[in-house]
Amino acid sequence: MSFQAYIDNIKAKTGKSPEDFMKLAEQKGFCKNGEIVSGIKATQITDWLKNDFELGHGHAMAIYTWFKGNKK
Repeated sequence: MSFQAYIDNIKAKTGKSPEDFMKLAEQKGFCKNGEIVSGIKATQITDWLKNDFELGHGHAMAIYTWFKGNKK
């Protein structure tokens, strides 16, 4: 599955884009000004995505990867 397919599936399942997740992550204190806050671990973000949005590990990692700057 391509990265874009992961993003498309996430949007279909949750109704949220990566930008929407970034805004929510900033509200949670995981990100600031579009970047992951120093000291925040990948598992903190992926656990949040799995628990609150019922994403699988691969889909949660796709959002985390997007947060890290890989948007392709």
